Amino acid sequence: MRSDKSGDWDDDTAWLGIDLGTQSVRAVVATTRGHVLGSGSAPLTGRRTGVRHEQDPADWWSAVRAATRGALTGVQARRLRALAVCSTSGTVLLTHAYGDPLTPGLMYDDGRAAPEADEAGVPPSWGLPKALWLARRRNGTTVRLSHQADTVTARLTGGPVATDSSHALKTGYDLERDTWPEEALAQLGLPVALFPEVVRPGTCLGKVTEAASAETGIPAGTLVIAGMTDGCAAQIASGALRPGSWNSVLGTTLVLKGVSTVPVRDSTGIVYNHRSPDGNWLPGGASSVGAGALTAAFPGADPARLDRLAAHHEPSVALAYPLTSRGERFPFRAPDATAFLLNGGTSEGDRWAAMLQGIGYAERLCLDYLHYLGAPVEGPLTFTGGAARSAYWNRLRADILGRPARIPEQTEPALGMAILAAHGAGEGAGPSLADTAEAMVRIRETVHPRPDRTAAFAAPYARLITELTHRGWLPPPVATHALTRLPQ
Repeated sequence: MRSDKSGDWDDDTAWLGIDLGTQSVRAVVATTRGHVLGSGSAPLTGRRTGVRHEQDPADWWSAVRAATRGALTGVQARRLRALAVCSTSGTVLLTHAYGDPLTPGLMYDDGRAAPEADEAGVPPSWGLPKALWLARRRNGTTVRLSHQADTVTARLTGGPVATDSSHALKTGYDLERDTWPEEALAQLGLPVALFPEVVRPGTCLGKVTEAASAETGIPAGTLVIAGMTDGCAAQIASGALRPGSWNSVLGTTLVLKGVSTVPVRDSTGIVYNHRSPDGNWLPGGASSVGAGALTAAFPGADPARLDRLAAHHEPSVALAYPLTSRGERFPFRAPDATAFLLNGGTSEGDRWAAMLQGIGYAERLCLDYLHYLGAPVEGPLTFTGGAARSAYWNRLRADILGRPARIPEQTEPALGMAILAAHGAGEGAGPSLADTAEAMVRIRETVHPRPDRTAAFAAPYARLITELTHRGWLPPPVATHALTRLPQ
């Protein structure tokens, strides 16, 4: 990441964001005016055996120490005012009542709690079934449930602190009533005393202690602000925080997250809602299509070369739905769905084009499904994720969607946490989180659709909708709604 350490922002207040990922910890220091002063990272490793995937919480802290020291190199300590931490959604562990870890961290994709997920009626990736799995194996010691980020904020502040409602969502927290659902938890055999106090993201949790400062390089007294999950942090970093705005994150898979003034109701559970620090709702969903399908189908390929070939196949004669694994989660739920490529494609370039376009069609169908649910979808759209580094793919997606897309300079979740720290400390650019983000997020470019290309992609998009409906995956009412939104 670019590092700016001089200029007319020398006296600007600095904010630290920390992102606890699966493979690494990232830290970013940014100013209120959006200048990145420094960044640091440290790798993480875990233990994977079959469905088991866990990490040692001590490794999280070691990596935080290294990443923050790297990010703060050359940054004047007096400038740093506050920090916030994000982590993977659904990763949990048990700790002593005073905060020290008792168990490894069960990562979001640890599958050992699949039976508990069925019992709780939630996906296996959620934290609630893992909490149930862990609690049933406790040895009688007084324990406390903790999320990945909570273990770091506890080390920074010197003791256990409240968790934020964003991390608590997939552990069963009721965001609309702002409470743990005691009766439902009791039916699962989980005492409410197991669960931590919950506060809204952006709440001050405490201050960095002298001991934590000595280990991390973060000045003692720096405010520790309650963070959010990594997906929400990425949304903040995109600047998509006004009602109707959406951030489309395209990496290995596709994730859409937006903003609404009211919760977006979805009886199927495909779309769920986080809560923004300013009171708005953050609906979103995660698809199983994405660039991971390209990697699997074209191992070792040169994407830039294939992009040039694909430009001659708009639209492709082939029709693809490029799932990265069995089953689809969004814009429809179909556990048995499998990837397909129809008509075969006439060449390597045409097959590559079909897969790129298929992901774009899925992205459009996600937005059509959100519109079907009544979500506001007509606001600004931002592209982030690894695919946003491809100029060709950005233009193709804008053409398929028929709407402009903004491409930010920096989209790391750690930057989102620096923005949230500024907002939580009350020193952002305005009263709302959106005001602060707009001052700190820099848009590199806006890609505009070409009307003739948008029109050319309408027929294959309609073909895909028909195919998905014929296979029994896409509900007919959703298909009909999507087709009515095509230009007549």
